[in-house]
Amino acid sequence: MTLTGKSDPPEEQPDPYAVLRNRDLVLFLVGRFIASFGQQMLTVAVGWELYERTGSALHLGLVGLVQMLPMILFTLPAGHLADSYNRKRIILVTTFIIAIASAGLTLISAFQAPVVWIYACLFVAGTARTFLWPSSSSFLPSLVSRRDFPKAVNWSGGSFHLSSVAGPAAGGALLALTHHAAWVYALNAAAALICLTLVSLIRRTHAVTQPEPISLRSLLTGFRFVFANRIIFGTITLDLFAVLLGGATSLLPIFSKDILHAGPSGLGLLQAALPCGSLLCAFVLAHRPPMERAGRTLLWAVTIFGAATIGFGFSTSFWLSMALLFVCGAADHISVVVRHTLVQMLTPDDKRGRVSAVNSLFIGTSNELGGFESGFVASLAGPVFSVVFGGIGTVLVVIAVGVIWPEIRKYGRLDS
Repeated sequence: MTLTGKSDPPEEQPDPYAVLRNRDLVLFLVGRFIASFGQQMLTVAVGWELYERTGSALHLGLVGLVQMLPMILFTLPAGHLADSYNRKRIILVTTFIIAIASAGLTLISAFQAPVVWIYACLFVAGTARTFLWPSSSSFLPSLVSRRDFPKAVNWSGGSFHLSSVAGPAAGGALLALTHHAAWVYALNAAAALICLTLVSLIRRTHAVTQPEPISLRSLLTGFRFVFANRIIFGTITLDLFAVLLGGATSLLPIFSKDILHAGPSGLGLLQAALPCGSLLCAFVLAHRPPMERAGRTLLWAVTIFGAATIGFGFSTSFWLSMALLFVCGAADHISVVVRHTLVQMLTPDDKRGRVSAVNSLFIGTSNELGGFESGFVASLAGPVFSVVFGGIGTVLVVIAVGVIWPEIRKYGRLDS
């Protein structure tokens, strides 16, 4: 009420799509979506071709190793490069290398060259993506204002989850139609070139004022900054252990076949439930006002993720299991938006590349180790115990992080 007795005018709701009228941001998001879509198709095709040609589970396992090895070897130099050179140019060069690697896979598949060359191309592409990730993550804040950055992260995550649903389906359909992986590899090469073209049209660029010479101290700057900033360290630790303990994805084939009796089609639906939940959550967040208590929201999101994981472990109903995975995906998206926003906004621009590299290293290794942990525990005590134990562990980690890092609980508006 005003002094004259009249009611205050209602507060104008922000336009959820206003940030998408930013030309440079749209070019960046569309380019990344197309590249991710092609990569998701390629992942399906590589597994299909290797198993068709070798019939060996070991050859499938080597795919993950070959792609994780560059992350371990080159993450620190990749972060240094992102802070010392033009990030847009790094994105263009690495995307071009990915296109060349995909073209190599196309020729290898078309002429049935030895499978060792498939691994060589995957290693080259994995190395390029290792250098691409920190430059891409730290380039995004330069495209939007600080206030709009959480919205940009939300739409970026939503586009990735859409590619996670549509990409594998399109890859599988193309394989069924052509019975040859070369077509999928060629499309991924074309997708990378389209992404390169769109990013090249972005007007904004990243200028480095004083590039640091490469040294051990410079390489470790990202780790030192993460460990010194309690909020960033706490949120990364929360994500690391939540993924390490709470990931049930690697055990979905067992649940689909032996517990839910859903078969291959049911497995496809279960795998799609997580990204579908994330995608719907992205649209919901876009229409919501900015988070007022981002820290508490993060902790609650991971708690819900853990609780839904526990429920999934106990469930014997296919549709209930699918619904719980949907909830896991939605909660995970909230966690990703808050964590990525905090990491980028609380980091000075001259260190964003190295901090992003550390963040990607934690995420990548926790995903791989989480799958191993789930499988190892399942081999000892069964899949139900593995998933339920992981969900309980996730909830306990949330409690521990809330106690050890109270700054996270007290963190306020995400866009401030």
